[in-house]
Amino acid sequence: MKKAILKKAAITSVALLTLAGGAGSAFAHGNDKGHDDKGNHQSNNGKNDNKKDNDKRGINLQFKDEKELKWALEYIIRLASKGVFNGYDDGTFKPQQKITRIESIVAAVRLMGLKEQAESQAEMSTKLNFKDADVLAKKYPWAVGYVAVALEKDLFSETDDSIQPDKPATRLFAATLLVKALGLEAEAKAKVNSDLNFRDENKIPAGSVGYVQVAIEKGLITGYEDNTFRPNQPVTRAELAALLDRTDEQLPDQDAQAITGKLKADPASNAIVVVKPNNTEVALALDPNVFIFRNNVKVAVSALKAGDEVLVRTYQNKVVFIEVTKLASEQPAVTTQVGLFNSYSLNAQGKIATISITRTENGTTQAYVFNTAPDVAIVGNAALLVAGHAVELTVLNNLVYSIKVL
Repeated sequence: MKKAILKKAAITSVALLTLAGGAGSAFAHGNDKGHDDKGNHQSNNGKNDNKKDNDKRGINLQFKDEKELKWALEYIIRLASKGVFNGYDDGTFKPQQKITRIESIVAAVRLMGLKEQAESQAEMSTKLNFKDADVLAKKYPWAVGYVAVALEKDLFSETDDSIQPDKPATRLFAATLLVKALGLEAEAKAKVNSDLNFRDENKIPAGSVGYVQVAIEKGLITGYEDNTFRPNQPVTRAELAALLDRTDEQLPDQDAQAITGKLKADPASNAIVVVKPNNTEVALALDPNVFIFRNNVKVAVSALKAGDEVLVRTYQNKVVFIEVTKLASEQPAVTTQVGLFNSYSLNAQGKIATISITRTENGTTQAYVFNTAPDVAIVGNAALLVAGHAVELTVLNNLVYSIKVL
């Protein structure tokens, strides 16, 4: 379903790189040393130290301002667990902070599963032909490879002559970018003359109409209740998380490291066993700070049930994220009823249709009548099934499935 390289959620002392740009950027750079814990740039002298760098960085799934995330929590956590979108080194996410164009581009490239390519030495050393390429190289040297890959994947328009990395990403920019990330540019161009029926559709450039139409059709974005689209409105971090997550659902599955399957049993406090689609089993240790979504809410490990279908992400051989993609079928409780046989009735086929037993409770004797299943079984010596003899009934869904003669 999804793809990710995860980091142990408990690690918070490392400078988590954030989407806000500047000190502590959310996108872990791979080809320079990035930032130190104070947010200062550190050169890597052109050497590719991607693996070493990534091993030092964490992906935080526990945010101090979690209560502020509200409706966007699930989107944000899913993306954070994939290494696409993360929080700040102070442990916050800041959902209402505005997103810049370069941050959106980096997120889109990562969402496409191209992080490793974007952080390769070949892409990082690309000479970009944008007018403001020097600005990018000076301010966001770690993003050069991402812009290079974005160009190769047609995320830019042929007429774009500048990156404008610090310019706020608008709803129109984000929608267009993600439609391109899905490879739907041809479809968008074919719908360039669509009638969007928004009150402010005159604010949407003619050449962008098709992109908005496709974004709406794919469920990536919607208009507002007042029937406006607001194409030039800046996008917040929470809003971008929702856009990215909806886009991710429609991208081809590239997540080789995600584990999917069913929980074999109710989990222990520190481990789970997952039965994969090929019926092989894998035992997985749980990180103490594992983040779990079940029935669309954050839950404790104890809420997981045997038979739950799950998507599991691990880092350093420990589970840091579990999403229950399908709840286990609720199994009706099987009960036993013990009493003294009283009588039974037969149906037209001569089979037992009902059975009555008596039971004494608190000094009072009372009769109970149960319907029986068509294939009800008698266990033990049937000749002893006479009034007053003890029996044990196995009841499922209010039907007796077996009558045990005691």
